[in-house]
Amino acid sequence: MTELRAGPVLDFHVRLAPRPGAAERLLSTLDGCGIDRAVVCAGGTIDLERLSRQLVEGGHVETDAGNDAVLETCAGTDGRLVPFFFANPYRPPADYRERAAEFRGLEVSPAVHGVALTDPRVDALVGVAAEVGHPVYTVCLARPGAGVADLVVLARRFPDVGFVLGHSGVGNIDLHALTLIRDEPNILLETSGGYTCVAEAALSRLGADRVLFGSEYPLQHPAVELAKFRVLDLPPERWRRVAWDNAHRLLGEEKP
Repeated sequence: MTELRAGPVLDFHVRLAPRPGAAERLLSTLDGCGIDRAVVCAGGTIDLERLSRQLVEGGHVETDAGNDAVLETCAGTDGRLVPFFFANPYRPPADYRERAAEFRGLEVSPAVHGVALTDPRVDALVGVAAEVGHPVYTVCLARPGAGVADLVVLARRFPDVGFVLGHSGVGNIDLHALTLIRDEPNILLETSGGYTCVAEAALSRLGADRVLFGSEYPLQHPAVELAKFRVLDLPPERWRRVAWDNAHRLLGEEKP
């Protein structure tokens, strides 16, 4: 199998819960997996037991995410950790606008806050992201207003915004999501949680320029997600696009 450490790796989706030692554990895990950089979103916004119930039954919280803890941790890493703003749609979009310069991207979560991608409050947040040049990360759900088709409609309204469909779509075998986003060049797929067959199909249907490596640490260990790509035996140049180049393009950075 191809050795993935032939090039650098940026994990496009890790979380940081505001708990003692979380930053040290995150950096140690990245070191142990040979991951050079990571995009960091706040974690711990909702109890996992409640989140799992909401994913099945619906519901929401109106809790603010720990964005300050994310900023504090990322500030001391010389760019290794890249902070994203986890928006609370129950707050005015001005809250995000006022702090946007401190962050590098936006996350909206129908799973946590229960606000659909079709909701005007999400439109307002994405409008701010468009103004400041931020990419937008989200996870879709199998419910009205929060599905991949709804993300497609949103992405068409904001063609200059780069969107990231997280967790390989809805569930772990969402090949249909690839069909839905195939003709939407501003939507990329982040592959955490999905089966290897979905990652392989994404590379084939979307191309390596629209696939991002991510882990969803600490809920998933990055070594597990790296193994998924290791068995695909990608040529080094394709792996570099997935693991490094695409992320830097979305972040508006020159490729190191």
